[in-house]
Amino acid sequence: MTDTQAQIPLSTIIEGLLFVAAEAVTVNHLAAVTRNKVRDVETALQELSYNYQQKGMRVQRHGNRVQLVTAPEITPYIEQFLGLTSTTKLSTPALETLAIVAYRQPITRPEIDAIRGVNSDGVLRTLLSRGMIEEVGRLETVGHPALFGTTFEFLRLLGLENLEQLPTLAIDAEEIKI
Repeated sequence: MTDTQAQIPLSTIIEGLLFVAAEAVTVNHLAAVTRNKVRDVETALQELSYNYQQKGMRVQRHGNRVQLVTAPEITPYIEQFLGLTSTTKLSTPALETLAIVAYRQPITRPEIDAIRGVNSDGVLRTLLSRGMIEEVGRLETVGHPALFGTTFEFLRLLGLENLEQLPTLAIDAEEIKI
C-alpha cells in the first residue's frame, strides 16, 4: 500500500467501490477488498449513509448486502431524463402478498396462502418476475417449501434504504395466526 492509498478514508474507498459495482455486494467482500475489519466497513457505511441523507444518492442495505442507489425523491427527474414512464402497477392481491412477504420474511407460499385465505401461486409468480421478491432458501420440513423474501428492487421502488424503514404495523405480525 502506498502512502497515498493509506491517506484515503475508508468511506471514500467504499463509496468508489459501490459506485462501480454492477450489483449489491456483501459487507464481507468490501472488508476483504479493502483489507479492513467488517466493523470498520460498517462504520464507513454508516458515515456514507449519513452523508448522503441530503443528496441524490443513498446507501441501500438488504441483509449483509449493500448497494449505492439514487434517492427515491428524484425518481421523477431520472425517469424524465432517461425517457422512462412507469405505467405498470401492481394489483391489490399483489400488493397484499408483497406486504405479507415484507413483514413476515422469510415466509413460505402455504403460510402466505393461510394469511390471505386464497391460493397465491399466480401473484407470487408476478412478484418474482418483477424482481420484487426472491427465493431466499428452503424450509427444513417435509417437501422443503421455498422461503420468500424481498429484494433490492423492492427497497428501491419503495424508496427504502433497508427493511427497518418499513412502517410499523398497527397490529403485531405475530398476532396473525396461520
